[in-house]
Amino acid sequence: MPTPIAKPSATAKKQNQAKSPQPPKRWLRRLLLWPIYFGIVITLVVAAYATYLYHQLPDPNSLKNVSYQVPLRIETSDGKVITEIGEKRRIPLEYPDIPIRMIQAIISAEDDRFYQHFGIDLKGIARASYELISTGSIQSGGSTITMQVARNFFLTRDRSFKRKFNEIILAFKIEQTLTKQEIMALYLNQIFLGHRSYGVAAAAQTYYGKPIHELDIHEFAMIAGLPKAPSAFNPIANPARATLRRSYVLRRMHELGYITQDQFTTALAQPIEVTLTGVRIETEAGYIAEMARQFALERFGETALEQGLTITTTIRSDHQDRANAALRSGLLEYDRRHGYRGHVAQLDPALLDDSSAIDTLMREHPQPGGLRLALVMALTDNQAQLQLRNGDQITLTFAQADWARPHRGLDRLGPAPTQLDQIIQAGDLVYVIPHPNEQGNWLLAQNPRAEAALVALNPRNGEIIALVGGFDFFKSRFNRVTQAKRQLGSAYKPFLYSGAFELGITAATVINDAPVVFHDAALEDIWRPENYTGRFYGPTRVREALIHSRNLVPIRLLQEVGVAPIINHSQRFGFDLAELNRHRNLSLALGSAQFTPLEAARAYGVFANGGFLVEPYFVREVRDFNGQVIYQANPLQACGIQCDERDPGIAPRAITKQNAYMITSILQDVIKQGTGRQAASLNRQDLAGKTGTTNQQFDAWFVGYNPDVVTSVWVGNDQPSGLGRRETAGRAALPIWIDYMRHAVADSPNIPFLQPEGLVYVPIDRSTGQAVPADTPGAYFELFYPDQAPEIPVIRPNNLRDLTRELFQ
Repeated sequence: MPTPIAKPSATAKKQNQAKSPQPPKRWLRRLLLWPIYFGIVITLVVAAYATYLYHQLPDPNSLKNVSYQVPLRIETSDGKVITEIGEKRRIPLEYPDIPIRMIQAIISAEDDRFYQHFGIDLKGIARASYELISTGSIQSGGSTITMQVARNFFLTRDRSFKRKFNEIILAFKIEQTLTKQEIMALYLNQIFLGHRSYGVAAAAQTYYGKPIHELDIHEFAMIAGLPKAPSAFNPIANPARATLRRSYVLRRMHELGYITQDQFTTALAQPIEVTLTGVRIETEAGYIAEMARQFALERFGETALEQGLTITTTIRSDHQDRANAALRSGLLEYDRRHGYRGHVAQLDPALLDDSSAIDTLMREHPQPGGLRLALVMALTDNQAQLQLRNGDQITLTFAQADWARPHRGLDRLGPAPTQLDQIIQAGDLVYVIPHPNEQGNWLLAQNPRAEAALVALNPRNGEIIALVGGFDFFKSRFNRVTQAKRQLGSAYKPFLYSGAFELGITAATVINDAPVVFHDAALEDIWRPENYTGRFYGPTRVREALIHSRNLVPIRLLQEVGVAPIINHSQRFGFDLAELNRHRNLSLALGSAQFTPLEAARAYGVFANGGFLVEPYFVREVRDFNGQVIYQANPLQACGIQCDERDPGIAPRAITKQNAYMITSILQDVIKQGTGRQAASLNRQDLAGKTGTTNQQFDAWFVGYNPDVVTSVWVGNDQPSGLGRRETAGRAALPIWIDYMRHAVADSPNIPFLQPEGLVYVPIDRSTGQAVPADTPGAYFELFYPDQAPEIPVIRPNNLRDLTRELFQ
């Protein structure tokens, strides 16, 4: 029998079990699988959250019609820039308009794989993560240009994981919606680059004062280095760090093959030369710019200053430039007549070598109206060495300052100086202006105390072609053209005579220019008006009274025809009825009613255009950001020679063309032989106008015109006070008008005003105004309405010889 196999004992079983390997326990397997499970869950959660976010985040399609915050741009009618108004400077560009060098520079600085990745640069993120782990800080960053677009347009700039995650998902979404070119254009137009500049085109203007297409390689690189930290790498605030950052961008451009070694070396050697440049203003028109700003806000709402609107005004740049110069020259000349008030400030002569002290002093004072600050550095041999604010050195001779008699009062001057050191001393801070006739030379000047206003209109449609509301907009923003209501003085008289012509008075009517006393409680207890000369001229024809601006004749005339009819007639010229009624007395004849220079220009425009009341306007059109016209002016026009006055586009008729021509013919004589005869120096046959000087020379006016332009000039003080003895309109206001009109009418045909039908000339006696035979010595041919024309007397021959001569002639 086989030997039976013995069964192991229980103890042996336990020992054998201890020696053999044991299978892993279930809990251990689960423990090892948890990271995998957790990773799957996290991935699913992240994917679900990303999917959810993908649909919840903003639609990138909105970026295709993005509306940038672009400043309001204001231009002249011929396209010159007046100003830009807005908190952000931006000049948006379409992708094809962006220089390739700019794109290369920004890619080199910010995202060199922009055209390869799908909005998220995994390599960049990995590199940034490694740098964070190894150094504790991110050196190169992980944001792509697309991610920056997502952040700039849709997200906040807070540092959080949620915002970063949203940025990544949104960047991916943007890449699925927009082209790379569209994304790049959005970025380069939106990015902030310091000093209120948004976008690369605005930065080019801000730092280099030129269009982006004119930049060099090193300048593109400087701008491309700004997005990372506009304040830290700003070339104005920190040129040293800006240079380092620019060098990095240039090196990256070279490494990526965008520039050659020679280009890299040359660009690297260029100095940082930047100047903080504001808006490139091509025509100075601060007052019209403010009017345009108000227009935009009223018509397009509070966001009008950031919609990228462009307002084209009716201003003509050449007219505006001449108007600025004429007004300032006239005020400076007026100011010189009243003496020198001394230096602006003084610097201790011991500090004349301290450039910091000089710079501080000069920056404490403005330079209004083209005046230039200059510090007197030394005086030798009756001439002075001066330093301008920009550091330039100039010379001032005694002949360039000899006008400067000391100011002792409005009508009092000190003795005439004989030496320059009697006028200025070393350390004096003074104003100078360029010499108008000697290039490179200067004249001593001072900031005028008086003010002035000038406005010029096209009388055919009311467009404002030049407007200057004061000596300098930044000295005083009070617009005297539209806001300063002042007495018109004698400049009102043409409207009185125009009304009188409709009431039976003629230009030949004789009225006695003699003393008169009125007891009128509405004026004063006793009113004794007189002429400016203090003389009385006896019987005077209406034409002569207006030519020489007699005062007694219009008062007696107003008394004869009545105040009410003249007020009603004056209202036709656009004058405010309430203001006219406030002066419902005989003082109205001398222009006691108060109106603005713009209202005066509009009223005189009725005479200039043949009798039509046109409305002044200054905005020709408004274009939106895309260049579409969203507002177009449609002014009513004065009716020309061949037009139908019933046309809805024709302005309302205020007076007859015959009435307008009769007043014009008299106002032409004002220039030929009357109070405005200085204007005869323009050698024109088509000028008409009227002076206006109020009581005690508070206000000086000249309003005049030809068929193409009507110009109103006012000179006075903002707080009404006298301009000084002999400062009449012909001396204070007329020179400004002449200076401007010399340019304004240069292109107008020099031909007389066209006389309309319905008027006749009748020879009259200059003394009596009675009709006389045409061959009467000294006879004057006067204009009349046919039904008011006096009959020429028939002279009967008193002997046979005279009768025979008459028969055979």
